[in-house]
Amino acid sequence: MRRSADYWIKKLKLAKHPEGGYFREVYRSDEIYPRRGLPKRFPGSRAMSTSIYYLLKAGEFSSFHRLRSDEIWHFYAGSALTLSVISPRGALTTLKLGPHPDRGEAFQAMVPAGHWFAAQAKPPASYSLVGCTLAPGFDFKDFDLADCKRLKRVYPQYQGLIESFTRS
Repeated sequence: MRRSADYWIKKLKLAKHPEGGYFREVYRSDEIYPRRGLPKRFPGSRAMSTSIYYLLKAGEFSSFHRLRSDEIWHFYAGSALTLSVISPRGALTTLKLGPHPDRGEAFQAMVPAGHWFAAQAKPPASYSLVGCTLAPGFDFKDFDLADCKRLKRVYPQYQGLIESFTRS
């Protein structure tokens, strides 16, 4: 039996995410990295690791954003998900999460810290249910949501892509 996006949103108690889609944090380590033990890019102490469930319905997208930690994405259910990743030097990489390795999809993919990235369920998707794990753990102080005009100035070669996956 194929489950719907609304089934997973209700079953997993997901809420709207500021970047788009739905999420719920499911793990936050009780152990903390002190500020002095972290790279300079972190302004304070952080949980050692965090993880979330994340769901995108068809037609929705995760806006371009970047984090101070590497983020590992895990595929769980639904249709494949495409991640568009722009490195600080301007290289574009496309990562595909999904259940079909013969189609270039993987069950896990990693987005490096400091890279801008956006996500969308691959057509004709009804939804993509994934998970995301960060170490050090997620803190909203480490989250930058892209401004369309600013990101296009830095990466003018990706103007169309940036316009497609930003809300500002």
